[in-house]
Amino acid sequence: MEVGIILEKMFSNGFGRFIAVILVLIFTFVFERIFRKLLGKSFDRSSKLIKVDKTQYTVLKHFLSGLIYVIGFGVAIYMIPSLRSLSVSIFAGAGVLAVIIGFASQKAFANIISGIFIAIFKPFRVGDTIKFSDRIGVVEDITLRHTVIRNFENKRFIVPNAIISDETIENYNIGDEKVCRYVEFGISYDSNIDNAMKIMQQEALKHPDFLDNRSKEDVSNGVPPVTVRVLGFGDSSVNLRAWVWAKNSGAAFRLGTDLNKSIKERFDKEGIEIPFPYRTIVFKEKKKKSIVRKK
Repeated sequence: MEVGIILEKMFSNGFGRFIAVILVLIFTFVFERIFRKLLGKSFDRSSKLIKVDKTQYTVLKHFLSGLIYVIGFGVAIYMIPSLRSLSVSIFAGAGVLAVIIGFASQKAFANIISGIFIAIFKPFRVGDTIKFSDRIGVVEDITLRHTVIRNFENKRFIVPNAIISDETIENYNIGDEKVCRYVEFGISYDSNIDNAMKIMQQEALKHPDFLDNRSKEDVSNGVPPVTVRVLGFGDSSVNLRAWVWAKNSGAAFRLGTDLNKSIKERFDKEGIEIPFPYRTIVFKEKKKKSIVRKK
């Protein structure tokens, strides 16, 4: 009882309240750090036993951390009587201010709601490779406000959740991760089409990232592992396309770039021309007209 009376006397004056507010804020920061570490250890233990989705964990982590800060700062403000009375007087006549804040926070609330929807419906998850607009990258983090995407140049894109939710997203990791890579070449009209198609098939089959995606029925029916077809005819080329499969998007990228080099080298060796634009320039010489004057 005596300790309680002493504490009440200490915190009744201004200096005591200041110390109490500082202690509450310090406790809030320390508790939030400890909570994040414990939650992370709990997630690691769970992920070893079952396959846990990181998306829900990251969104839950940011949401609970924000909730702890809101409660801590709320308690600290409530401990200051002047701010408590000021807040009451402000909220009493804050009709116009509430409207302004409401309009200003529309985007913030839209990002929060979109982040919750992403966690629930999972159009993409942490670790997925996605493409939206003209950007391709790996999802690193999903917060209540934004999504962090790392591209293949190791740059980060910070995209608000409301924006990415409105975009059409191409997810390379949902369901089957296999990717069909288009390898396209144009050859001249004088080149041997059958030989060019054969070279494209051979080079694709030699690549270590090539994946035979044929079913048993396709194999029994004699379907080739690499299909090459004539797409059409250009102004100066016959356009060929090969359908080549790889196990994932990264392997498909390596496969496509390597085949561009190896097929071009084989074409050069075997005399298959890849046409390039020709330009003919005609110079017209002006003829001087002789003028005969009659006297």
